[in-house]
Amino acid sequence: MEIGLHSMMVEKKIQINNNSKDLNNLNESHLSIQLSLDGFSFCIINKTLNEVTALYTYTFPNNSPTPEKHLENVVEVFSKEKLLNRRYHTVNITHVNELSSLVPKAFFVPEQIKSYIKYSSKVYKNDYIVHDPLVNHDMMNVYVPFVNINNFLLEKFGAFEYKHFSTVLVENLMNTYKFSERPHMFVNICDEHFEIVIIANSKLLLYNSFKYKTKEDFIYYVLFTAEQLKLDTEKFEMIFSGEIDKESELYKIAYTYIRNISLIEIRSKYSFQSNFTEKIKRRNFTLLNQF
Repeated sequence: MEIGLHSMMVEKKIQINNNSKDLNNLNESHLSIQLSLDGFSFCIINKTLNEVTALYTYTFPNNSPTPEKHLENVVEVFSKEKLLNRRYHTVNITHVNELSSLVPKAFFVPEQIKSYIKYSSKVYKNDYIVHDPLVNHDMMNVYVPFVNINNFLLEKFGAFEYKHFSTVLVENLMNTYKFSERPHMFVNICDEHFEIVIIANSKLLLYNSFKYKTKEDFIYYVLFTAEQLKLDTEKFEMIFSGEIDKESELYKIAYTYIRNISLIEIRSKYSFQSNFTEKIKRRNFTLLNQF
């Protein structure tokens, strides 16, 4: 069920609830939150039933231009959503921004953490920089989290784990596709940006994020990336996740230039009821795979 409720600050876009009786006692449930400059999503996992029982998505206006405005939008979501003011057994947060850089574990020196990101992202002297290990993949993801949001959430939940969005995306794709024989280009679509992950010969060849406004912008970056890595458009497989379906203009223009394209198959250790459509699961691929 998709709902549009207009607000001066935030807008609810998706609300799915299953087994409402199970939402009365959440002490043994898990809460996952995905946070970006332009939105806030969360889902609830009933670990007893092994099922995703709720998913909500809010959008923020104007991409939250300042940290203060961003925090205001998050606070408003918490003021509207009773489910976010309950107690959970475990909580985890995923930060979505462009301020990240993957580093081979062999070259990672914690004391030099700022140097890994300053050339690829705009960082400031007082930015708090952290890293995620990519389990079983000998890489570190260096990034800048939303510190003020983390501090707010710490007051709300007391303790939680957090990661960068690209950690979740790359780790899941590597775990699922690293033994595939043919090269794969994974493209995760958001409203104004998309990520490309390329895996070939059991190795990560590339992770990058691109801003776009038109389908021509999009296909230019895709084909340029393929050309730089010498990927044959007749041979590699392109798989989409995120805000896309087969009727999307991005899907159609990709199909014009690339022989093998498809939508990602959602694999999860948790079950879903029927009102979780494939489109909604694909749109929330990282949120539903971050735990």
